[in-house]
Amino acid sequence: MKERRSFLENSWFWVKLSATAALCYPLFRFLHYRVPKKPRLVRVNQQLLEGEVYLAPDFALFQGATHAWAVSRTCTHLGCRLNYNEEENLLICPCHKSKFTTEGKMVAGPAVKDLPGFKAEKMTGDGKGYVVTLFG
Repeated sequence: MKERRSFLENSWFWVKLSATAALCYPLFRFLHYRVPKKPRLVRVNQQLLEGEVYLAPDFALFQGATHAWAVSRTCTHLGCRLNYNEEENLLICPCHKSKFTTEGKMVAGPAVKDLPGFKAEKMTGDGKGYVVTLFG
């Protein structure tokens, strides 16, 4: 009889522990939930010719032969704003001299990551300008 009682007591303990874990699981999932940031649409009301560059505070917009693209102007090393060098056709960090191609690939410097790219589309309708989608 004593064995049966201890078995039932131990079983009741595990049932209570399982029920508590099942009730707390959604709470713990909620604590770590992060709402994703909504993309920000930026209008560039300027028509670029092939090879031209538009520099905005957050991104650099480039026009190629077939399409336009945008990359971040924030250095992946320490977050300095990148400058565009026309002679070298590179984005260069004024703080620590990291260098990136116009496609955002890291060429030199203390930075180890490439620049994030952004979606750039020509505006519909009049077609005079672009819409750049920024994330984050």
